[in-house]
Amino acid sequence: MIRVKEFLDSDSSLAEKRVNEFLAELKDEQVINICYSSISKPNLNNVSEQRSAILVVYRTDAEPSSSGKQ
Repeated sequence: MIRVKEFLDSDSSLAEKRVNEFLAELKDEQVINICYSSISKPNLNNVSEQRSAILVVYRTDAEPSSSGKQ
């Protein structure tokens, strides 16, 4: 079964740390793709803040339940 997991944070190093911890739990062959995005957004004080988003697409070891189709 294919799954996705999204990591969002205003601190890119924290998002990176969380993704690396998650990836350490997976086998290399389970990872399908990793996408990264970063935006800069002004806050209420008109100071620019960075937002990071990392999306991990991966395969689980569990097989989907069979529906009787062959």
